[in-house]
Amino acid sequence: MGTISCVSNFIFLSKNSISPSSQPFFKKPIPIFQSFNFSSSSLQVSASSTSGKAMVGENDLLIVGPGVLGRLVAEKWREEHPGCQIYGQTVTTDHHNELISLGINPFFKETKTDQKFPYVIFCAPPSKTPDYAGDIRLAALSWNGEGSFVFTSSSAPYDCNDNGPCDEDTPTVPIGRSPRTDTLLKAEKVVLEFDGCVVRLAGLYKMDRGAHFYWLHKGTVDARPDHILNLIHYEDAASLSVTILKKKLRGRIFLGCDNHPLSRQEVMDLVDKSGKFDKKFQGFTGTSDPLGKKLNNSNTRKELGWEPKYPSFAHFLGVSE
Repeated sequence: MGTISCVSNFIFLSKNSISPSSQPFFKKPIPIFQSFNFSSSSLQVSASSTSGKAMVGENDLLIVGPGVLGRLVAEKWREEHPGCQIYGQTVTTDHHNELISLGINPFFKETKTDQKFPYVIFCAPPSKTPDYAGDIRLAALSWNGEGSFVFTSSSAPYDCNDNGPCDEDTPTVPIGRSPRTDTLLKAEKVVLEFDGCVVRLAGLYKMDRGAHFYWLHKGTVDARPDHILNLIHYEDAASLSVTILKKKLRGRIFLGCDNHPLSRQEVMDLVDKSGKFDKKFQGFTGTSDPLGKKLNNSNTRKELGWEPKYPSFAHFLGVSE
């Protein structure tokens, strides 16, 4: 199949040249990339070498991976900085219309641009790429070094699997023991090389997402019920990330959790007790899989002056523990 090219000059859309329904999301001129190369299988957008750069505001934010967490970060960032522009880098164009409706200016990962931003947050999961550390390096190169660069990692690298206590200072799993933790630790290393910050998040959840929702729909799970897990609501993970971005810190690692560790069984008991779900969980059948850890992020809270909106899973569900 041949390739069709369309090239035009670099233009701007102002609030006077778009429909009234779009105006809330485009408060200042938006640059439109002018070169499109597309075939039956792909669409690429690239900036001309002769065009000028877009004007970037001092509070503008780039979100790499504007999914559930990234969109909440965008919402909270805009509350703090009403006049800013927020950009979202995606690996597909599937959800670009949704992002535009949320006031996020989306662009495809393959877009070629040397534009840099004062604030960058990387929220994309490792499952979407064969080179996670490489993608984070590219994101770091989009940071101009002025505000903050934050990577939302996982609490998985902490080396504890006996249901014991764990905090920001707990050693991490040695490289080579687990492919999953290797991927995360190598990614974190890149972030720290660029003097960015890492926030290691516990298990993310909201009413219809998270471990509890997956187990509920599965019915019976081959995992031990006494494994301790740790949680943080998506909204709290977003507010913590925004707090770190605003502090303009360098080369730090923080921990995000609600400080209320629960066993798998306790989680599902609370789900049942809440009466908020139609399905009935049948139970855990495992006996020999590894145990977990009990996270505590008191140091993070004290340094950042941050507290979660939902202090526990039980509080979120509106039931007593």
